[in-house]
Amino acid sequence: MTAPHNPKNSPSVDLDASSLVFADDFVPMSEAIREARDQAVLMGAPQLSNGSCSTLTMLTRAIGAQAIVEVGSATGASGLAFFAGMGDSGVLTSIDPQSQWQLEARNAFLSQNIPTRRFRLIPGLPLDVLNNLRDSAYDLVFINGDKLEYVEYFAQAQRLLRPGGLIVINDALWHNKIADPSNEDDETVIIREALQSVTDTENLTTALLPVGDGLLVAVSG
Repeated sequence: MTAPHNPKNSPSVDLDASSLVFADDFVPMSEAIREARDQAVLMGAPQLSNGSCSTLTMLTRAIGAQAIVEVGSATGASGLAFFAGMGDSGVLTSIDPQSQWQLEARNAFLSQNIPTRRFRLIPGLPLDVLNNLRDSAYDLVFINGDKLEYVEYFAQAQRLLRPGGLIVINDALWHNKIADPSNEDDETVIIREALQSVTDTENLTTALLPVGDGLLVAVSG
């Protein structure tokens, strides 16, 4: 006879805020990423959490990514995280409409002796730039730009990604708003639509990671 279910015996535990902070800070932050994040605060640019950066490095190394495109350069923290996981020949293509932020990202890369041949910092509207990138040419596509364009970014990411590559969507939990069904802010609604588009795509295997403000990770089949 099967024993009755006892919630106290369930292995599932709701993590509290202290555990989530502990996990996010578990991997020591490099000084270069710390400086890039501090610069983001000074310039009003988006900044990634330490846990998000370490996750990007781990994912990059796990798939042996050598060609990465990111929407949202900010001041270079995500780029540094990708370089930490790529081999010496890996190339980052980074798009951002804020050229001043990209200048800071460039300085951050050069401060780590990353040669200019290994990164392309492209200022401009992301959808215009993405349209000009080559099909199936990238191992990882990182989406971290204008939330109102997330659905379009995802559509472009599918075209750009090689089989077996990763799509990573930042801010997938968006300030705790995504999980609140009563919240219908424009950005929240669009992010939900983008997440639904990912789960509706048959050739993607997906997980939503509660690091930073949420990372949705999808691997193409």
